[in-house]
Amino acid sequence: MTWDIVLIFILLALTLASFVWEKFPPDVTAMSLFAVLMLTGLLPADEALSVFSNPAPITVGAMFVLSAALVKCGLIDRVSGLVDRAGTLPYPIVILVMVAFVATLSAFINNTPVVVVFLPVVLGLARKMNLAPSKLLIPLSYAAVLGGTCTLVGTSTNLIVNGIATAHGERSFSLFELAWLGVPTAIMGGIYLAIVGKRVLPVREMLTDILTDEERREYITEAFVQPESALVGKTIADSGLKSARGVRVLEIVRNGIAIPFSRTETQLHAGDRMILSCRPHGIAHTRSMEGLDLVSDMKLGLEQIAAHEGSLVEAVVTPQSSLVGHSVRDVNFRQRFRLIAIALHRKGRNVREAIETLPIEPGDVLLMMGTDQAIDRLRNSDDLMLFDRARTPAKSTTGKMMIVIGVIAAVISAATFGLAPIETAAVTGCVVLLAAGIIKSKEAYAAVEWNLIFLIFGMLGMGLALERTGAAAWLATTLVEGVNLVGTTDHRAIIALATIYLTTMVLTEILSNNAIAALMAPIALRVAAELGVDPRPFIVAVTFAASAAFSTPIGYQTNTYVYGVGGYRFTDFLKIGLPMNALCFTVAVTVIPRIWPF
Repeated sequence: MTWDIVLIFILLALTLASFVWEKFPPDVTAMSLFAVLMLTGLLPADEALSVFSNPAPITVGAMFVLSAALVKCGLIDRVSGLVDRAGTLPYPIVILVMVAFVATLSAFINNTPVVVVFLPVVLGLARKMNLAPSKLLIPLSYAAVLGGTCTLVGTSTNLIVNGIATAHGERSFSLFELAWLGVPTAIMGGIYLAIVGKRVLPVREMLTDILTDEERREYITEAFVQPESALVGKTIADSGLKSARGVRVLEIVRNGIAIPFSRTETQLHAGDRMILSCRPHGIAHTRSMEGLDLVSDMKLGLEQIAAHEGSLVEAVVTPQSSLVGHSVRDVNFRQRFRLIAIALHRKGRNVREAIETLPIEPGDVLLMMGTDQAIDRLRNSDDLMLFDRARTPAKSTTGKMMIVIGVIAAVISAATFGLAPIETAAVTGCVVLLAAGIIKSKEAYAAVEWNLIFLIFGMLGMGLALERTGAAAWLATTLVEGVNLVGTTDHRAIIALATIYLTTMVLTEILSNNAIAALMAPIALRVAAELGVDPRPFIVAVTFAASAAFSTPIGYQTNTYVYGVGGYRFTDFLKIGLPMNALCFTVAVTVIPRIWPF
């Protein structure tokens, strides 16, 4: 072992630790690693920059754009409406129908928008079936994961591993080659969820369940500070307008302008108009305060906000949301959406304190209150996806829908029949949609998850460094020596395949699946070379295992989404996910050697 290999392993350990620590975004960690590799000379600049010629990230970006066009034209909404009709069927049949529809869509477009669009549909199904949503949401995520394993474009990890393999001279996967493994696994996974889901999945509360009956009824109104009021010069905290008394100050309007305020520092002025959220007893308390009058009780000739009973609604923060990285206060949430953020759910815990200053993350679930008009205005937002009911399928978009379907069908046909490489077909499809005005350039750029693209570039650099320094060869040799100790010559390949699969699967459960795919692919190629066998079964194993993340809510983005929405605990994923992992492993080690022999 050389010093270069030691340094590479140190950098790799620090990178993986950073991914787990989550102090820095994964893409920042990956690109920092990329810079260090060049600065230390472990990866010369010319070799490092060669990762930007890898077709995988470009293809991933193009598929994001094609997926966005498919969502925009309303096709997924219409398909989700078909699933919504299954609410009268028994639980096992509903699970099978949902898995079939979601997996089919996820096989061709990005998994996350499919899950986001289906969330309100599944919540509606839960209400119809008188079930807790937690009985359906994990199966929704698993269906998207299983569908993504069925085609080359089903998930970004497939494209990453394929790009690395072709860069090493291996033949590219055909579009449907992975279906030999993905389809049987999806069928077995769907049957497993249908049989055990209702019994194993827990009953968990959603955000609205944390409120008392009185807290569910709040009113939004305005109050006016009279010129001679004793409240003039007092802070909000000193005035008696406290949430403990059923009153919250949402906004202060002074001289016609909404001003930023602090409950402990901002002093009230004569003529201030305050937007208040009041529980029933809070309205009585406000009316009893001297020098403060509800605008709805007065005849001031002012533009008024009448007292409306607030409606509660939950929404998930979408991946491309402009709210990500900002707090409720930073984005002027109340002024922007005319809604109040009451609570936030993140990674299995409900947050009700200090949510105004907490940076928002993708997958966060917000509990909000506002008027029905404000909620309706939010339905078409790209920032938040409401849960109260399924989206209305897009109308008058049939022409655009047919164009989008035609373009995607052409991309699939070109890749399937070898008319063009998948990256060429996908980029061309995006250009056609842009030229036809189906999707605007701004929307296309917004659809691409650029953090994922740069994460891929950074980890591709680490993969190159593993090979250049000999670290990948050292790992492969060590693994093969270990296999030789426990297996006969006839069984060495299958034991090595199982080891590669299990290693990839375990790492994927706790780290970024794309990062692990980029790391494990070069190692899998070296293991095959050490054994003197065909590398294709090992590449398939890495491709599949890097997506098969079922046991934790952090292994796959769709798991993270339903984690917050369903109010799950970490252990809920372990209980149903570990058997699913075992099922996928069994199918993989059985099918792979038969379809892709050593």
